[in-house]
Amino acid sequence: MSPVHLEPSMCLLTLSLPQALEETLLDALQALSEHPGPYTVLQGQSLGAGVDLPSAMEQVRGRARRTLVLTVLAQSTVPALIQALQASVPHPDISWWTAPLLQHGRLA
Repeated sequence: MSPVHLEPSMCLLTLSLPQALEETLLDALQALSEHPGPYTVLQGQSLGAGVDLPSAMEQVRGRARRTLVLTVLAQSTVPALIQALQASVPHPDISWWTAPLLQHGRLA
């Protein structure tokens, strides 16, 4: 099956947060009726200047454990979703970004 071409207004939203906040953020997302998902949750690591290394293990390794939450949505809905998350999970160590989504499809 060929990929479905999406409208240029679709994007991939990525939220990056400390692993300790994963359940809190996922609960906040599930409570929002505006965008019920689906979401993909990945485990990752951050490194480099400005990365907070709260545990001794992270300080030794020089990398912070992070959770990445990804979801596809209309670009026009991002501001409201981010505003709702800022109100329910206001934490300075949660960052986000969007990227255009050019194609999306299923293999079967």
